[in-house]
Parts: sequence; C-alpha cells; structure tokens
Amino acid sequence: MEIDERKIRILQAIVNDYINTAEPVGSRTIAKKYNLGVSSATIRNEMSDLEEMGYLEQLHSSSGRIPSNKGYRLYVDELMQIPNLTPEELYIIKSQIIDATLFEVDKIIKQAINLLSELTKLTSIVKAPSIKKGYIKHIQLINIESSKNILLVIIVDSGIIKNNLIKVGKAITDDVLAKLSNILNARLKNLTAEQINLKVINDLRIDLKGYEGIFNNIISALYESLNSVDNSQIYMQGTTNIFNYPEYKDIEKAKGFLSMLDNKDKVSGLLNSASNISVKIGEENYIEGAENCSVICSVYSLNGRPIGEIGVIGPTRMPYSKVISILENVVKEMNYILSHTYSEEK
Repeated sequence: MEIDERKIRILQAIVNDYINTAEPVGSRTIAKKYNLGVSSATIRNEMSDLEEMGYLEQLHSSSGRIPSNKGYRLYVDELMQIPNLTPEELYIIKSQIIDATLFEVDKIIKQAINLLSELTKLTSIVKAPSIKKGYIKHIQLINIESSKNILLVIIVDSGIIKNNLIKVGKAITDDVLAKLSNILNARLKNLTAEQINLKVINDLRIDLKGYEGIFNNIISALYESLNSVDNSQIYMQGTTNIFNYPEYKDIEKAKGFLSMLDNKDKVSGLLNSASNISVKIGEENYIEGAENCSVICSVYSLNGRPIGEIGVIGPTRMPYSKVISILENVVKEMNYILSHTYSEEK
C-alpha cells in the first residue's frame, strides 16, 4: 500500500494537531479543523490505512490516533516547514549570548543552553569542546614551589587551558624554562594532539639536546594532557521541563527520564551529530531511557571546524520545526561569537 497525497495531508494534519494538543486525534477533528475537501468517513478510512502502514497508532479502540515514530520520521524528513523566528526571538538570542559571555568559551556554551531551554521549553544539553580537538596556541613552563616542580600550561584555540605538574630532580632556572617553552611552541603551535606524531617527538628530542633529563618528563606530561580520556564536560539546562508535558505525568516514566539524564555517558551518547542538524526519534537514539524521546542536535564550530555538540531532548511529541529553527539560530550565533573571540589572530 502506497502513501498517496491525501494520506500525506491527513498525516500532516494529525501530527500538527497532536503536537499542539497532546490529545489523540479523531476523524471529525480533522474534518472540522482542516480544509482537506473530504468527508469524515473518508478521513476515518484513510487513518485506518495509515495505522496499518505503521504511521499512526491507536491507544484504545475508541480513541483517536496519534503519530507513531515512523509517522514522526516521515513528517520530519518530508512534511514539516521550518519557520522563521520572530524579530524578538532573534534579538534575544543575539543579545543574551553576547551580553553574558565575557568572551569565555564556557560562558558562551552555558548561555546557549540557557537560551535553548528557555525558548524551546525542553531539556537542553551541550558537550564542551575537547582539548584533543583543539589546536595548540601556546605552551608555557612555569617554576612553582621554589623550583622543585614545573607547571606545564597548554592553551588551545577554543580557550581551553590544561595544566599538568612535572616533577624535576633539580632546580631549573626561569631562563632555561623560557628557552624550553620557546622550543615547544616553535614545534607544537597550531598542531592538534593527533598531529603530534613520532617525527614531531624526534624533532623535539633534537631541539632539546642537552636537556635529556627533563625531556621525557615534558613529553610524558604533554601526552597525558592532550591524549587523556575525552571527558568533555556535559552541561544541561531545563531538566525539569519534561514535567510540563502530559506524557510525563506518569511518575515512573519521569523518573526513568531523569535517571537517564543523571548518567553523563548516556547523555553524551545522545549528542552524536555529524551534521548541522540531526533528528533522532524514539528507538533511533539507541540509548536506554531515551526510547520514548526525540533528540535534535547539531555541531557548533570554531572557524568552520566542529568542536562540540549541542541539542535538546524531549518527548516525541515536540514541535520539531520550531525547535530546529531555534537550534539553528542559536548555533549560528555561537559559531559567530566563538570564531570572533578565538580567531587566528588572538
């Protein structure tokens, strides 16, 4: 059985109505509210066919229909239209991200999820940039504790700063540390962790000839800082927004949702977008506890290079087109601010 134009229009009307009302939709409702040019009886027959095809579900024999995950998938892929945000919404996004950031990456992304949660009335999530994905901008070796230890400071282009303590057998003067820092910067600036290969290490070994005693300690600390397990910070906002949706009036269902959000590994697994906008519906998430949820996420970038992910999670009955429009505009503003704050010149 093929889904023809009339069935598509009826499905679209049902999805729109159910998103707005959270009530199962009957044929009479569609006939009255939407000018489809067919009778209630015809709509009822078409709804029965759509249910048989897997696009609709009926919770009870006497109730109307609701969209299935398959129905939402067709709606997202082919039927919805992305609306433009109002001038007021655009102003809020632009002004609040700029005003509250103070040009620090953590404040930029935290403000972004605050806005997402506020504008979508959903739970918003962001994965902070990983140092492994960043380009080294500066390395500094600093004496501490009366020259008994050295602090290795690495700054990457996204503003992340990583510190690592190096123990040394004897005191090293500030002049020597400045010389070593210059050598490290000359070899490693603008490289990522993945680009620091054996050749780069061997070149550094040659450059640091005469300082073999500290070389291994520096390389070990450098490797540990740049190649440690990627525990990028996960930030969330609006975790209790889910209680505004009738689907989560069920206490056990709500507890399951909040329990999932409490597991950072699961939350991180939800944010696995490889494109500008990714929409995963229900079981497409492959994360325990998210089977009844939809996740809309996107990558955010620095000078065109993806450095993290941001998105929202909520019930499958969410206003997809509006949420996508909001997310696109928030990410656009994030990318602009990040790229101007951490430009190549800085």
